[in-house]
Amino acid sequence: MADETYAGEFYCVKCREKREAEGDVVVSNGRRMAKAVCPVCGTKLNRILGKA
Repeated sequence: MADETYAGEFYCVKCREKREAEGDVVVSNGRRMAKAVCPVCGTKLNRILGKA
């Protein structure tokens, strides 16, 4: 399986704003998720992606 990345909008819960970030795509519990780090505050960001 190739390492997949996702670049787009994530919602930062700490900043309460949408942020542009780039992160890795992981499959957890049968769902695809993008995981990244907020460029402003450093909080971990998650985004649930659609099915492949």
